[in-house]
Amino acid sequence: MSGGIDSSVSAILLHEQGYEVVGITMKTWDYAASGGSKKETGCCSLDSINDARGIAVDKGFPHYIIDIREEFGNHVIGNFVEEYLAGRTPNPCVMCNTHIKWEALLKRADMLNCEFIATGHYANVREENGRYVISKGADDWKDQSYVLWGVSQECLSRTMFPVGKFRKPEIREMALEMGFTELANKSESYEICFIPDNDYRSFLKRQVPGIEDKLANGNFVTSCGKILGKHNGYPFYTIGQRKGLEIALGEPMYVTEINPETNTVVLGSIDELKRQEMWVKDVNFIKYASLDDSKEAVTRIRYKDKGTYSTLEQKGKTIKVTFHAPVSAVAPGQSAVFYEGNDVIGGGFIAKDKPDEVA
Repeated sequence: MSGGIDSSVSAILLHEQGYEVVGITMKTWDYAASGGSKKETGCCSLDSINDARGIAVDKGFPHYIIDIREEFGNHVIGNFVEEYLAGRTPNPCVMCNTHIKWEALLKRADMLNCEFIATGHYANVREENGRYVISKGADDWKDQSYVLWGVSQECLSRTMFPVGKFRKPEIREMALEMGFTELANKSESYEICFIPDNDYRSFLKRQVPGIEDKLANGNFVTSCGKILGKHNGYPFYTIGQRKGLEIALGEPMYVTEINPETNTVVLGSIDELKRQEMWVKDVNFIKYASLDDSKEAVTRIRYKDKGTYSTLEQKGKTIKVTFHAPVSAVAPGQSAVFYEGNDVIGGGFIAKDKPDEVA
């Protein structure tokens, strides 16, 4: 229970359906400790914790707060910084869901003799052919199946998504009908939980003192190696970026590649940004245990991506993706998630080059 409307309504729905509910709020991050200037917001704030506890008290079920800041810092924050330093674009929500939230919740569920865990994610899960399959939530705009590709089969076997079959307006209406007017009117939260000011560059500077001085004055270059100007440090740029480059070239230019070894950022045209194929590593399969042959699928390469038809070819824990039409801004480090209709086939991390494990 983050204190937000989705997890709160999830808990209330289960309580009204007769389940013995135990509310858990996870303290993942202390924003003030990072030196940020904006007031702490979202699932880690004291107000949100108190909101979650208030729902539990009102409905008469127990509520606990668990402190997982150390685990979160080691796995999610550490990975976030390391990925940018490696010239990649991280997916902190995927890392948190895969390595922190589900494992931490299940550990406490076992301690409390709870059979299932439930979250406020807009997704669905079902058992089919001996597999636990994630599918899209009913609300296309709120669907969160993309960030759940890394959750294990064991965890999914004990997972419930009570709001997955509803749309957000329906959830707000439910909260109003339940008498929780303030909850129903809560605004959406889109920022990364540990960067509520949405300024990841300043966050990196606080996490890695001196990073700007060390990496500034690297070169912007073309794909042919021609020097175009100086940049502020390669970790402060992302694939597909056009605005904020602070360089005038007379035509729109985009970040097409980031090379940490040489501290160079490659700029190119919109056509140079497009890719026809990519490699995806560390794949976790959801709907199938593996792919016996090449498979047609819709591949999403970022959270709000609508997806592109593609052909998948499995090479061990790696998948080669061939897009049926060129795709822009394929960013190493981001997640690629494969869909068959509304079902998640699986997902993994976009690799910069063909992984060494592939012959």
